[in-house]
Amino acid sequence: MSHLMIGDIAPDFELPRDGGGTVSLQAYSGKPIVLYFYPKDDTDACTREAISFSGLLLEFEKAGASVIGVSPDSVRKHDKFAKKHELSVILASDEDAALANLYGVWKEKKMYGRTYMGVERTTFLIGVDRRIAKIWPKVKVTGHAEEVLESLKAL
Repeated sequence: MSHLMIGDIAPDFELPRDGGGTVSLQAYSGKPIVLYFYPKDDTDACTREAISFSGLLLEFEKAGASVIGVSPDSVRKHDKFAKKHELSVILASDEDAALANLYGVWKEKKMYGRTYMGVERTTFLIGVDRRIAKIWPKVKVTGHAEEVLESLKAL
């Protein structure tokens, strides 16, 4: 597990995505990227986060950025999730948590007395130079997409 910091070069990746095909950081070379990691499709907070980013997607695109959500769910689950909630952001499948590990967001979690490994909700704003411009660890969903958009506009 790595501990990425502001100014670090964002690790490249290529993952399967909703709707078929793959998504990679390299494919968006020269554009800012919002890369947000979330634990699980169709749970309350994850749904609200995806809907928030989707609702602001045109604003992100006007600012030149693409938005990519990443979770350990399968492409099949992503497809159902996107259709059910009319999501417009890209959803990448990291089933083996390799990317989550690379970005340092695959962590030990505790819930109801049970300890397990899972994604810690985290967002990375990656600049046109592929350097990490901002990191939001342990994201609280309310107002988060708006805050990320304002940071993007300030780049």
